[in-house]
Amino acid sequence: MKPGVLIISHGSRDTAWVKIVDEAVNQLSLEEALPVAVSFLELVEGRLIQDGINELEHAGVTDIVVVPLFVSSGSTHIDEIAYALGAKPAPERETDLEPFTVQANIHFGYPVDDDPDIAVMLWDKLRELSVRPEREMILLVGHGSPHDGFRQRWEAGISSLAARVRAVSGVAAADYGLLSVGTVRERAEYWIGQGYDVLVAPLFLSEGYFTKVVLPGQLQGLAYAYNGRTLLPHPLLPHWIEQQVRVMLEQVRGQ
Repeated sequence: MKPGVLIISHGSRDTAWVKIVDEAVNQLSLEEALPVAVSFLELVEGRLIQDGINELEHAGVTDIVVVPLFVSSGSTHIDEIAYALGAKPAPERETDLEPFTVQANIHFGYPVDDDPDIAVMLWDKLRELSVRPEREMILLVGHGSPHDGFRQRWEAGISSLAARVRAVSGVAAADYGLLSVGTVRERAEYWIGQGYDVLVAPLFLSEGYFTKVVLPGQLQGLAYAYNGRTLLPHPLLPHWIEQQVRVMLEQVRGQ
């Protein structure tokens, strides 16, 4: 068996976005030398998922450990990518993504969800806004999904992550809102009405339209603290990837 690692993210036309992901992967310190490819679902020509598969198989890889660099298992992209890679027999929702050509064995990992490292990363990005933690609450804001089944996975992951962030930060409370289902303003208004200072934390890998336009737009006119700082760049993300690769390799070799 010759293992390799395929890290998959969404992709963007913004080259700075792609560079941030590449820089995080370049900081990996894996316990053993493995071929690593970084691919994107869309928008990055020459670096799509099939390109990554081809690169690894050309290097002789027989088993591909897939790390989906997405923030929630409630993402429909996780569903369609897992299907197209052959990690599940059928997608839960209809997709235009065609099955990939792959000869190696696929071992599909898990997205960010409520990992403890991610809670630390969120608080690191937010702590500069904290003045009176005993009167503050943190509102995590994610994209979410309107689709039944996927929405529940989003809610399970982000609610658990909110509890972790509260424990790490020491603030009085934490909650979440999802942009796609319109709960962000409602939750912010509730906590402001309870007398809390609201600190808003975007649960996104990197800055973009949703963090710069959509999120502030949904909170327009409310009193809250927000710096727009997203998960990347942060030194703990490579650590999260390393941990996932290590665990999955142990499972593969145990089989």
